[in-house]
Amino acid sequence: MAKDNKSKGLSIKNKKASFEFHLETKFDAGIVLTGSEVKSIKAGHANISDAYCIVEPEGIKIKNMHISEFKNAGYSQHSPLRDRQLLLTKREIKKVKDKLKDKGYTLIPIEVFLSERGFLKLKIALAKGKKNYDKREDLKNKDLKRELERYI
Repeated sequence: MAKDNKSKGLSIKNKKASFEFHLETKFDAGIVLTGSEVKSIKAGHANISDAYCIVEPEGIKIKNMHISEFKNAGYSQHSPLRDRQLLLTKREIKKVKDKLKDKGYTLIPIEVFLSERGFLKLKIALAKGKKNYDKREDLKNKDLKRELERYI
């Protein structure tokens, strides 16, 4: 029986992502982490709201992902804002590189979750920025939906 990430209690999401961007293609990527980083994330001490991904010759990296220091790690503490390597297949990396060449596309993190096998994964998405009128439209639809739910 597969366990979902809700039962583990791990829910670190980027709530601004769907408001600021049109999310198109989503990927599940592994992250190269140290032991103290894993323990800190499982304790819920991570933030991906300001994080973004870049493509380098050696692969894709996530920058500005804040993982707080684990207080019981001893002498081997990690840097909270270091760049972390993402693990994707060659085919997925090629898709991302080709799409990022188009104007207006970016690669943003959406969620950190535990896979069925217990590995920490990062859900990333190719996204295109929204204009102000798109954001206003989303807010209007959200308010209408909330009003309809009150009457039902």
